[in-house]
Amino acid sequence: MARMKFLCDAERCIDCNACATACKNENEVPWGINRRRVVTINDGEPGERSVSMACMHCTDPPCAAVCPVECIFPTEDGIVLHNKDQCIGCGYCFYACPFGAPQYPRVSDFGSRGKMDKCTYCAGGGGPEAPGSAAEFAKYGSNRFGEGKLPMCAEMCSTKSLLAGDGDVIGQIYKERVVQRGYGSGSWGWLTAYHEDVEV
Repeated sequence: MARMKFLCDAERCIDCNACATACKNENEVPWGINRRRVVTINDGEPGERSVSMACMHCTDPPCAAVCPVECIFPTEDGIVLHNKDQCIGCGYCFYACPFGAPQYPRVSDFGSRGKMDKCTYCAGGGGPEAPGSAAEFAKYGSNRFGEGKLPMCAEMCSTKSLLAGDGDVIGQIYKERVVQRGYGSGSWGWLTAYHEDVEV
């Protein structure tokens, strides 16, 4: 079975924030919550890179491992969802996530920060609401996955830096890009330094 994944190609990302804006608009994300954000490393310096960050829907999600009420869980498709009805707002998932994906509507002490919110891969939510219902949309956002569509952030990426879909297909696309760029094993070495007329 396919496992859904995200991949952001840092060589293509132009820091336009279309992915973050598309996510907010599609899911009507509350003020103060950023399910997706663009992080720029070495801003304004040579080697500057930007990466679109959100929940990466890990195969073995650390957020689910530390959740004391087990409200976070992976689906058969590899999408990590959460049940807001079970969430107690403890913040353990936030500290466990290496991507900073879990967000809270308020900054406060244990339990009073509200229900956790995060990227749902535009697959609705993990609660008891009927898939595609108004109640599900109000609590978790759009269920594009149920309609056979990709997450809105990936669809709106103008440079196709942000890829979403089956992890194996995404891996193949990225591999082809890397080979085309020349970052493979032959990108530096004898053939690069001495050209093709030298036998290795």
